[in-house]
Amino acid sequence: MMPLGDSHALARRMVVGLEPRYGESAIRLDAMPRSDDILKLPPDLPPPIDDGGAHHLPGAAIPPVALLSTDGHRVDVSQLSGTTVLYCYPRTGRPDQEPPDGWNAIPGARGCTPQSCAFRDHHRELQALNARVFGLSTQDTAYQREAVERLHLPFSLLSDAELRLATALGLPVFQVDSMRLLKRLTLIVRDGIVAHVFYPVFPPDRNAEEVTRWLRANPVA
Repeated sequence: MMPLGDSHALARRMVVGLEPRYGESAIRLDAMPRSDDILKLPPDLPPPIDDGGAHHLPGAAIPPVALLSTDGHRVDVSQLSGTTVLYCYPRTGRPDQEPPDGWNAIPGARGCTPQSCAFRDHHRELQALNARVFGLSTQDTAYQREAVERLHLPFSLLSDAELRLATALGLPVFQVDSMRLLKRLTLIVRDGIVAHVFYPVFPPDRNAEEVTRWLRANPVA
């Protein structure tokens, strides 16, 4: 059995995205304690309202901003041909960390992990509809990569940690503590142009299903 001190050291290394050292065995972060279930949505979440923050987006051209992805490449969505689903979310939590104080009371904040898992579960359907998928947040790539690996996401997450794309495109944001975060919305982009916007998104775990239905009803001519 691994000594307790070694297990704590490994846990810390995994949280910051480092590989286990030789002799350290894997510890599942989702087995660590948290006071709620990160994979489920509480039944009393307040729904977000349409504050007009996305009214300017349909028909807008995606600005030429290259963002680092969790697979190590830079992705410029404006240069991608065909259909791209870009779901923008505030921040994924971790099963070993409590969310920020009052997180569940912020309309539209909770649910990034269930939303990402739903896009994972619908990924083959979306591929069959000739759509690629990216998640987008203001978290850094190392933080996002942990989520990709833990949740087994078959697509990459893009980091807009400096809010370059958010600012250029005028994406709605909000602030919690010292973090500036994207409000939850999903863009359907075709050949660099926003064809459709889902905003506000609620509940987040149904968004992938909504996107799939929209793509089926609106095939590329």
